[in-house]
Amino acid sequence: MHYQEIIPIKPLQGYVRYFWVLEDMSDNVEAKDFKIIPDGIPALIFQDRPNQFFDGNNQAMPQLYVYGQFNTYTNQTINSNFRIIGAYLEPTALKTLFGIDAVLFNNLNIPLEDIVTEPILERLVNAISVEEKIEIIARFLLNLVQEVKYKAEKANFATSLLQRGQTLKEVQLEMNLSERTLERLIKEYVGMTPKVYSRIVRFQSSLDLLRQADFKSLTELTYQSEYFDQSHFIREFKEFTGTSPRSFLFNTEEQLPNFPKINR
Repeated sequence: MHYQEIIPIKPLQGYVRYFWVLEDMSDNVEAKDFKIIPDGIPALIFQDRPNQFFDGNNQAMPQLYVYGQFNTYTNQTINSNFRIIGAYLEPTALKTLFGIDAVLFNNLNIPLEDIVTEPILERLVNAISVEEKIEIIARFLLNLVQEVKYKAEKANFATSLLQRGQTLKEVQLEMNLSERTLERLIKEYVGMTPKVYSRIVRFQSSLDLLRQADFKSLTELTYQSEYFDQSHFIREFKEFTGTSPRSFLFNTEEQLPNFPKINR
């Protein structure tokens, strides 16, 4: 497989974290299993051809879709070569770009045509090069940015504090918000409660340490990641990945972050 990341143009930064391309154009047509791991980041996804990826219920994924926050892992399978292009968005971008409360995207893959009228899919299908396809997506998102009605300064600040590991109480004090107001803000702009979002942030920090092998033992990794004990860490790891840390380390091939291929 080949993977590349593309930094967005400056006007998109703050809404789009980066664009990426993942492709496998080999002749190997054996079924490939992938796992999507919660990371606190929504995305816009385009498949070069329809009916390539299938979800855990054997339903074809939309060719062009937006997904919101997932609070557990999901599975996808493909039986052919493929190319997918994605835009990883910032945590609050669904609300700001589409004007829809992010909680309504929770645990869903929504065809883009269900929420916008612009015929972007047709242009993507007809475009020849990857660069042209990314330009079409970037131009579409830039048009949305220029029409943004919902400012997310407070939500962005709150999520940045949570990403830095501050507790919910610390965020409330820092922003002078009640528990209820903070919860409403994060659910509206991010799509989940601050508590669940904080759990995903902490899990992702532990996953980064695991990827880098930056620990001497699982116990050390547990405490570096600020889990109470090893059993708590393993239980949460399995909830978000469907497997143990050791199995994840040795039985996955991860080029696109949080979209590992599962080795059979």
